[in-house]
Amino acid sequence: MKTRLLMLTVALSCSFAGSAMALTKEEYKTQKDQISADYKVNRDKCSAMKANAKDICVSEAKGADKVAKAELESQYKPTPKNTEKVVFAKADAAYDTAKEKCDDQTANAKDVCVKDAKAARVKAREDAKVTKASADTSKDKSEKMSDVKKDAGVEKREADYKAANERCDSLAGPAKTTCQNDAKSKFGMK
Repeated sequence: MKTRLLMLTVALSCSFAGSAMALTKEEYKTQKDQISADYKVNRDKCSAMKANAKDICVSEAKGADKVAKAELESQYKPTPKNTEKVVFAKADAAYDTAKEKCDDQTANAKDVCVKDAKAARVKAREDAKVTKASADTSKDKSEKMSDVKKDAGVEKREADYKAANERCDSLAGPAKTTCQNDAKSKFGMK
């Protein structure tokens, strides 16, 4: 676990440290090769594990690889689209790992865990879309921002509602109905 946290910390610190200037082609190739080597090392560490612990380890290794590649691409070609791809990669990696961790649970707890992971992924991706739209320099920026923010809000509310509604499934009778109605009103669903 400490290794995974250290790996994530290093990846995040590299993303902040290197974003000030673009990479040369040689630096890009060297770092890309290093990312591939790091992935192989991290993946090999998983081979000693068994069952779901191995699946989680592999998911974390794949996620770190995807995030590192997206960050490298963003450093090599700094654009709002590549910055958005970094956030998408981080959200997808976190989602995939969380989903694997949910496999350790059963029944409704597992379903709630998956819905919560999906909601977190949706929030991160929608926030990235808003950030990308705010970097837009075109004349229609205010109209686009308004639409993007509105769409992002709708997507986030729907994801939160689905997670809250899933929690209600563990209840029965009037308590379940009350829970579902509370979720609908809280997240503005009809």
